[in-house]
Amino acid sequence: MGFVLWGGIGDNMFSIVSLIVIIGFVFVFGIIIIFLIQGAKQWKRNNKSPILTVDATMATKRTEVNHYYHKAGNYMSSTTYYATFEVSSGDRLEFKIPDVEYGMLVENDIGKLTFQGTRYWGFEHNHD
Repeated sequence: MGFVLWGGIGDNMFSIVSLIVIIGFVFVFGIIIIFLIQGAKQWKRNNKSPILTVDATMATKRTEVNHYYHKAGNYMSSTTYYATFEVSSGDRLEFKIPDVEYGMLVENDIGKLTFQGTRYWGFEHNHD
């Protein structure tokens, strides 16, 4: 009364598990491909967009912290910095900004915002 590996229920279980693993792999790989294509399209749109400099007010800023845990009990974190600017039309534009500029931006500062599509190029404060 041993366990039958070939030709019995064990063979069917192996087939089902193999199918689930393959479907999972295809799904994850597909998601990665979709994100790469979307990123490439956005990069291309940004490159085709003109570099604009407009009057703007620094409306608000925020951070997004992501934590990555490792099996060894250690963890890492990364912080992404964002700033929202309001232009003269009343529209608000949010950009991912470098960490060194995050600390220098103050809410309600008025100046010139330079950007290209979704790419932030800088904010020059008015010195009145």
